Amino acid sequence: MDPLAALRIYLISLGIGLLIGLERERSHAQAAGVRTYALVALLGTTAAAITQYATTPWLIPASLISVIAIAIVSYLRDPQRATDPGYTSVIALLLCHLLGVLVWYGQTEMVVALAIATTLVLYFKPELHEFSDHVSRADMLSILQFAAVAFMLLPLLPDQGYGPWQVINPFRMGLMVALISGLSLAGYAVLKWFGGQRALALVGLLGGSVSSTATTLAFSRHVRAGTVTAQSAALVVLLANLTVLVRLGLIAAAIAPAVLSSLIPTLLCALAAGSVLPLLAHRRLKGTQITVTLDVRNPAELRTALTFALMFTGVMVLVAWLNEAVGDAGLYAVALVSGLTYVDAISLSALQMFRGERIEGSVVAATIAIAYASNLAFKFGVVASIGGRQMALIVAKGFGGVLAGLVIGYGLGLVIWT
Repeated sequence: MDPLAALRIYLISLGIGLLIGLERERSHAQAAGVRTYALVALLGTTAAAITQYATTPWLIPASLISVIAIAIVSYLRDPQRATDPGYTSVIALLLCHLLGVLVWYGQTEMVVALAIATTLVLYFKPELHEFSDHVSRADMLSILQFAAVAFMLLPLLPDQGYGPWQVINPFRMGLMVALISGLSLAGYAVLKWFGGQRALALVGLLGGSVSSTATTLAFSRHVRAGTVTAQSAALVVLLANLTVLVRLGLIAAAIAPAVLSSLIPTLLCALAAGSVLPLLAHRRLKGTQITVTLDVRNPAELRTALTFALMFTGVMVLVAWLNEAVGDAGLYAVALVSGLTYVDAISLSALQMFRGERIEGSVVAATIAIAYASNLAFKFGVVASIGGRQMALIVAKGFGGVLAGLVIGYGLGLVIWT
C-alpha cells in the first residue's frame, strides 16, 4: 500500500479512538480514557494490516481477546476507579478496536458513521434513560410491530406488479407504509420525549410531523375549551401544516429524486409564503409555554399502518383507472377528493406513477398541490367550526399565504423547466 494512503488510514483510526475516548473521559469512566481508546483503535488497524500482509488470520481475534483481558484485569485490580460496572465502557472499547480493523479494509464511510453514532449513544445517556421512562407498554408494542414490518416482513414481499394495470406491488406498498410510519414515528418519539409544557413552535412542528389533522383538531378544541388562546393555537396549526410540505419533500426525495426539479419550486414557494405569518406570530408570542398535551396516537400501530396500506392500494388502483380513462384530469380529481383527509396516499401514488414513467414531473407537482390545497380547505373547516371566529381569521390568512405560494411556485416551475 502507498505510504500516504496508509498514513491516512491510521489518522482516521486515531481520530475515531480520540472521539470515542474523549466522550468516555468526559463521563468520568476512568478505567479507560482518551489515550486508551486511541491506542486500541490503532491496535485494531495494525492487527488488520499485519493480518493482510503476513497472512496471520489469528492476530485480529488475538488482539481483541487481549483487549478484553486487559479491561477485565484493570477493573478487578481497582473496581473503585470506575463509576459503573464498566460494561458500557468495555463494549465501547471493543467496538473501537473493531472499527480500527474495518478502517484498514476500506470501510471508511461506514466506520466514521458508526463512530459518530457510538459517541452520540454514549453522550446522550441521560436523555435516552429519560425517553425510555416516557415509553408506555403500548408504545413499545407499536415500535416492535413497526420493526417487524420494516425489517422482517418487507424483505420477504415480492417486488412485482399484480392486479389491474399491474399497480399493486406488495414490496412497494410495504415500503411506503414503512416510510410514512417511520417519519411519523420519529416525530411522535420526539414529541413524547419533550412532553406537554413546551414552546408553541416545537409542538407545532413535531405535532405536524406526526399528524397535522390531529394537531389541528386538538388545538381547535383547546381554544373552544379556553385552555389555549386563539393566537397560540393558530400558530401551532399553521406550523403543523407547513411541516407537511417538508414531509412531502422528504418523501419525494426518497422515492423519486428525479421529480424534485419539478416539485421543489412549488413546495419552497408555498413554504416561504406560508412562513411569513407564523414567524411574525412567533415573535409576538416568544417564550409562551403551553400547559396542554397533544393527544396523538402512535403512528406505528399496526392498525394505523394497515389502514394506510389499504388506502394507498385503493388510491393507486383508482388513479390508474382514471388516468387510463380520462388522462391527467382523473388524477387531479382523485387528488381533490382524497386530499381532503389524507395527502400522503395520493402523493405517493403520483410519485410511483412518475417512477414508472407514466406521468411527468409537472403533473406530480400539480397533483400534490391540489391534494394539499384540498387538505387545507378541510382543516380550515375544522378550525372554523370548532376553534371559533378569531382563530379562523388568523388561520385563513396563513393558509391563504400558503395557497398563493403553491400557485406561484407551480407557475415558476413551469417557466423554469419548459
